[in-house]
Amino acid sequence: MKSFFKNVLSTIVGMVLAVIVIVLLFIGIISLSLSSINNDAEVDVKENSILNINLSERSVVERTSENPFDGLNFSGDIAKTISLKQVLDNIEKAKKDEKIKAIYINTSFVNAGISQIEEIRNKLLEFKQTGKPIIAYSEVYSQAAYYLSSVANKIYLNPEGIIEIKGLSASIMFYKGLLDKLDIDVQIIRHGKFKGAVEPFILDEMSQENREQMQLFLNSVANNIMDSIANQRGLTLSEIQRHADNLSLENAKSCLNLNYVDALLYQDQLEDTLKTLAGAEKLSFVTLSKYTHAKGDKKEISRNKIAIVYATGTINSGKGDEKSIGSETTAKAIKKAKEDKNVKAIVFRINSGGGSALASDVIWRETVLAKAKKPLVVSMGDYAASGGYYIACAADSIIANPTTLTGSIGVFGMIPNLQNLYKNKLGITLDTVNTNNHADMGVNRPLTKFEKNKIQKSVEDIYTTFITHVGQGRKMSTTAVDEIGQGRVWAGYDAKEIGLIDVYGGIEKAIDIAASLAKIEDYRIISLPKKKDPFTELALKLGNSSSFADMLFEKLGLRAELAEPIETLLKSDKIQARVPFIIKLEQ
Repeated sequence: MKSFFKNVLSTIVGMVLAVIVIVLLFIGIISLSLSSINNDAEVDVKENSILNINLSERSVVERTSENPFDGLNFSGDIAKTISLKQVLDNIEKAKKDEKIKAIYINTSFVNAGISQIEEIRNKLLEFKQTGKPIIAYSEVYSQAAYYLSSVANKIYLNPEGIIEIKGLSASIMFYKGLLDKLDIDVQIIRHGKFKGAVEPFILDEMSQENREQMQLFLNSVANNIMDSIANQRGLTLSEIQRHADNLSLENAKSCLNLNYVDALLYQDQLEDTLKTLAGAEKLSFVTLSKYTHAKGDKKEISRNKIAIVYATGTINSGKGDEKSIGSETTAKAIKKAKEDKNVKAIVFRINSGGGSALASDVIWRETVLAKAKKPLVVSMGDYAASGGYYIACAADSIIANPTTLTGSIGVFGMIPNLQNLYKNKLGITLDTVNTNNHADMGVNRPLTKFEKNKIQKSVEDIYTTFITHVGQGRKMSTTAVDEIGQGRVWAGYDAKEIGLIDVYGGIEKAIDIAASLAKIEDYRIISLPKKKDPFTELALKLGNSSSFADMLFEKLGLRAELAEPIETLLKSDKIQARVPFIIKLEQ
């Protein structure tokens, strides 16, 4: 009886706690919704205002999510984001806004990709041509922050601050040792001597071919960044490279003496400078997020539309969202834009290192059908490589920044053999009965030579299809594509030289080209795929169960982010077109 009452009591307590959690959850949703409504209210910009750009506080993403809990971390904070297009649109609006007297960049580091920073930087250079000044100040500048801030008319630094100029470094994480400890054998079938995506699973360091291509890519990106800084600061590329090699910017005084900043100021002195600049006794700042809702010139709504179809993240079959590309979702969005008679052109914005070869082909087919009916222009973000290039290659025109990572035209298959993991680590053995010779082919035993040869043929066939699609889209022979393919990655700067892209630029350049091809001047922008309802998205997130990799790595005491590549190995299609799994670019 005592045990019975104990069980009843524990059940009641559990139910009460569940109700409390649900109530708190809905209170949070309502609070966030009300906050969102308030944030959407029209903002009245005061006279002599300064647009404050601080990209340390918000991450720049291709597209923001409608889910109010997206980005929620264990501390209870929600990571703030802002879309790249929103940043660009606000700078454009500020160019014409008489109430905005200047832009103030107050950014110690930038939560954005190099190519995204390049697009924002180029937009700031446009703003600068209006004659309105740009002022930059920080206590510390990371390389990415200084690259962005170098467009300013005046750059200021705290007297005890520092600027980090040391060059770029790319780190690739290798998992062979971990897989060996887990007794997981990864069976690789690939085409392309530069296909470095498989190397983290079979090597403990980069191959010579992979090191060669990564060095070329980094040098190209670094030279573009340093040359851009040099042009704005009256320095030469060789001077900045020497300063990086010697770590010459060792303190604030050296930053001033070497002409990286114009003066060393404290915050109060900087504010006095801004007051003089704005011609006001009291400073009036407006942030990027608030300026989105500022009054602007009202335009007549045009019936003509240009559709931006966003494709961000890993390419997989099925449905996708703002952070992943699902073949079903993306193909449906392209088809919707194609069939809308008011959509006169499509801009396909791609930020992806690839993924499933099959899913990539499904999306590619829809781009071909769309291109037959109306102009299709691709805008590449930080990445548009491997499968990301596969879905881009059919476009009428491809636009990328010099710092965009692209190419990686190659295919590989990865089939893990989990037999020893089950037996040696988990004490599980398998016994099988088959109806045919290869019915049990999969992850539970090693592949036979015959099976490997069959998969190799599939990889070769898909590679042939890949380079044929590229050849048709880029008007090149398959032999020429193969010579620049083999899985090799290229920076946008080099990609233009070998014919993989047409024009340097960002999403705005792509929109201009799309409008020109469609022969329209008056148009409005729509974004696809349509975003999910926030409550639906929240329900889907809450309904997702933990993956095998999450549970496995939790037991091993490893962080979830380390589990992601292994989880991808276990869950993804076996034949892939993607760039290396984790490339960390030290900015």
